Amino acid sequence: MSIQIKLDAPALLASVAAKTAAARTLLARIAADFSPSVFANSLGAEDMVLTDMIVGDTLEIETFSLDTGRLPLETYDLIAEVKKHYGLALKLYYPRHDLIETYTRQNGINAFYESVELRKGCCHARKVEPLQRALSGKKAWITGMRAQQSATRDGLPLRAFDEGNGLEKFNPLAEWTEMEVWAYIKLNKVPYNALHDKFYPSIGCAPCTRAITPGEDVRSGRWWWENPESKECGLHVRKA
Repeated sequence: MSIQIKLDAPALLASVAAKTAAARTLLARIAADFSPSVFANSLGAEDMVLTDMIVGDTLEIETFSLDTGRLPLETYDLIAEVKKHYGLALKLYYPRHDLIETYTRQNGINAFYESVELRKGCCHARKVEPLQRALSGKKAWITGMRAQQSATRDGLPLRAFDEGNGLEKFNPLAEWTEMEVWAYIKLNKVPYNALHDKFYPSIGCAPCTRAITPGEDVRSGRWWWENPESKECGLHVRKA
């Protein structure tokens, strides 16, 4: 974890308590009013906060994750730790082998470095198409996105209709700061990805994720060879 937390700071503790109560209330309402609903757990710090809340309140919300086939070892270790710590076996969705085979045969194994178009093609096969299967038949899905994470997420709402997938989308941590996320994790002893302690604030596939240096944007380690405006994989594209 690259951010320093003072757990005796009254203002921080108050804000975490207030936002935790609001998030838990929203999650309970989603479980009650939008069944069946699902939580897309990418195993980042924010997603572990939501995992802790959903499991702790025994909410009827299915939790799934996308195994792209190119995740870091530390992410697989966390999947195992989630099972051990919470007794929660994440429902894993995998890419269709035919799509991956076609992509790599036509473009190469690491073609995503060559252009935004090829990178998004890889993301579509490994993430977007599996997500569509995971969301099929659901009334709502939940993410751990925050508005402060990047330029592409500025103004992120707590709730919006996802036209592309045809269901409601909720972002319970939209207004949380990075400091509040880590304060919750430390206060509640929530397990998290070991890469966070090596200056990886945002973690995706291993070839597309690097550590950042102090002062860089928290998403600067994702697809670092691209402009900030293009740094989404297709899972969270918002219509203008």
